[in-house]
Formats: sequence, C-alpha cells, structure tokens
Amino acid sequence: MVLATLLFATMGVCVKLASAYYGAGEIVMYRGLVGTLILFAMTRAKGLSLKTTVPAMHFWRSLSGVIALSLWFFAISKLPLATAMTLNYMSSVWMALFLIGGAVLMGAAKVDPRLIITVLLGFLGVGLVLQPAMEDQQVWHGLAGLASGMLSAMAYLQVTSLGRAGEPEYRIVFYFSMGGVVAGALTAIASHGGWHGHTWTGAALLLAVGVLATAAQLLMTRAYGTGKPLVNASLQYLGIVFSALYGVLLFGDRLGLASWIGILLIVAAGLGATLLRARNTPKDAQHSVQES
Repeated sequence: MVLATLLFATMGVCVKLASAYYGAGEIVMYRGLVGTLILFAMTRAKGLSLKTTVPAMHFWRSLSGVIALSLWFFAISKLPLATAMTLNYMSSVWMALFLIGGAVLMGAAKVDPRLIITVLLGFLGVGLVLQPAMEDQQVWHGLAGLASGMLSAMAYLQVTSLGRAGEPEYRIVFYFSMGGVVAGALTAIASHGGWHGHTWTGAALLLAVGVLATAAQLLMTRAYGTGKPLVNASLQYLGIVFSALYGVLLFGDRLGLASWIGILLIVAAGLGATLLRARNTPKDAQHSVQES
C-alpha cells in the first residue's frame, strides 16, 4: 500500500507535467491504453481469462471511475498537487455520507452520530484547503477535484460489488482501463483543444502515467485483498503527504498553515469514517471488501 500511494503521487506529478502538452481527455485515453495493453499481455502470458459474466457492473464501475479520473486530471492541471490529491482522497468521507443517506432513506439502521461528525469534519477540512490554496480562476478546478472524490467513492463501492461477484482484480482494472480509452477519446474529440502532436517528452510522460497508474492500482487492489482494511486505509493517506512534498519540491507550491490543518482534518475524517464503517460491517462483507 505504501508503494501504491507513492506511485499514485508520482503519477500525479507526471499528469501535472503532461497537462502542458495534452488535454485531460487525451491523458485519460493514453493512460487507459497503456493499462489495457499491459493487462492484456499479462493475462495472455499467464493464461488468464478476461471474459466476464457481469458486463453491466463493469460498465457502471468504469463510467464512474473514468469520470472521476478525468475530473481529477483536470483539477491537477491548475491546482497545487497536494490540494488536488486531498480533494480526491475525500472518498472515505463521501462513503460515510452515502451510508448516512442510505440509512435515512431505508429506515433500517440508526445513524451513528460519530459518523456525522466525521463528515462535517471532512467538509471543514475541504474549506480550509480550498480557501488559501485556490485563486478565483481556479474555482472550477477546485469543484472538479471535489467531484472526483465523490465519484471515486462510488467507484470503490462498485469495486466492492464486483469483488463479491467473484471478479479478480486484473479483470476489474482491465475493463476500467478500456473504459478510460473510450471516454478519454470521446472527451478529446469533443474538447476545443482537440488532439495534440507528440514530442519525446510528452510521449514519455504519457507512458509513465499509464505504467505508474496500472502498477499502483494492482498493488492497491492486492493490498486490500491480503491485508487488513484499517491498516490499508491508514497507509493510503500517505499519498497526500507524498503529493505535498512533490508539490513543494518540484512545483514551488506554498501551502499555508490553514491548508495543512485542512489536510490533517480530512485525513482524520477519512480514517474515522473507515473505522466506523468497518465496525458496522459484518465479517463476511469485510472479507468481500478485502477481496475487491
């Protein structure tokens, strides 16, 4: 998990650099293309099957995941790297909010007040991060980063469902990568910037994004499949720290005291929501989450 978070943060650096050469849709498409080719070759070499009996589940997981990825790449292009990463890592807080909404609508469970506190704490953290780290022209990028975290939470819940359906991690990542190719290409065609020509630097950055993202996703999925969820959740937030260090060292990002306090609040809220969610989840469901 530690290596996965480091690779995701490094991918964020490459995405930020690649945004000077390509649009968000192009980066999503090439990232998916590299991942698709790597996983196709890996499954063929190991004699694994890519056939699935739940194509609709893969479609919805890929749709939410690709949109979240596109919004995140768009946010990274203009926001400080740590800010964009923090907003995307709000997924645990969003999951808690979804659980609260589901409990209220179903009326089958009493909402834990501590869960409400974690949600409010997370949103307070977001306010602290966005206000000092965002200028007027970056408002849309901040909102995109916020939406990417929400959609990422939906994608993680769908991955859990796929795991319960017996889908292995390589197949989940493969179809997600394929979805990225299609969605990224359509976005690039519809965007005003269109397609951009390649340079050696640009092509190398695209390749790095695809390789780093694919390796990180496989590592993360493997970690959740073999390790303890709470340990993994704790380690996953190291990605924010790695990204903050990258931003300061490579891009000259300056995060004030309020931004760092906001990051700590979001990390605390995410860990708290994960802990409460795990305590309220039956053991068999926890096992399914680990397998996903």
